[in-house]
Amino acid sequence: MSFVFSDITISIDGFASGLGQTAEKPFGDSPAQELHRWMFEDAEENAAEIKAVAAADAFVMGRNMFGPDRGEFDLHWMGWWGPNPPYHGPVFVLSHHKREPLAMEGGTTFTFVNDGIEAALEQATAAAGADGRVSIAGGAATVNQYLKAGLINELRTHIAPVILGAGERLLLDVPARTVSIVSARGSALATHISYRIG
Repeated sequence: MSFVFSDITISIDGFASGLGQTAEKPFGDSPAQELHRWMFEDAEENAAEIKAVAAADAFVMGRNMFGPDRGEFDLHWMGWWGPNPPYHGPVFVLSHHKREPLAMEGGTTFTFVNDGIEAALEQATAAAGADGRVSIAGGAATVNQYLKAGLINELRTHIAPVILGAGERLLLDVPARTVSIVSARGSALATHISYRIG
């Protein structure tokens, strides 16, 4: 059975992005650009965590993580990452709107799933293989849906030293349950805590 995990960076008040997302501001109007400094400005110190983020055979993400548009897709939009996204494998995007699969450079193919989180996870699991690894890539609303359904084995939080005050909050409406700490480590720009769920 596939191992399902999620890596997500949050502020110390629990937000993964701010309000007011646009094509020019992927993380909204808040100082959310501070969230991911640990990956870009301190990559050497955080090399193990950065490597683990991409160590998946298939990925699932929400519509807002793929792009800023709502409603019908802007077919000119190819994602935030340019022609060669960092996934290099199959990515299943949750959406209420249809779009043909989008093949990109480097082996990334975005497939748009219209029939719910379980269907997207089934497709990702099939693509990953019986002993594969599936990443629930985000955003927070998508991770919350999978946590609420009990479908994530390990949650890896990367807590940045910033307060956003508003936005998309991790663990919103997730029911009470026991978790155990798998690992915890601090660096200059993030505290990394991984939890086994259930």
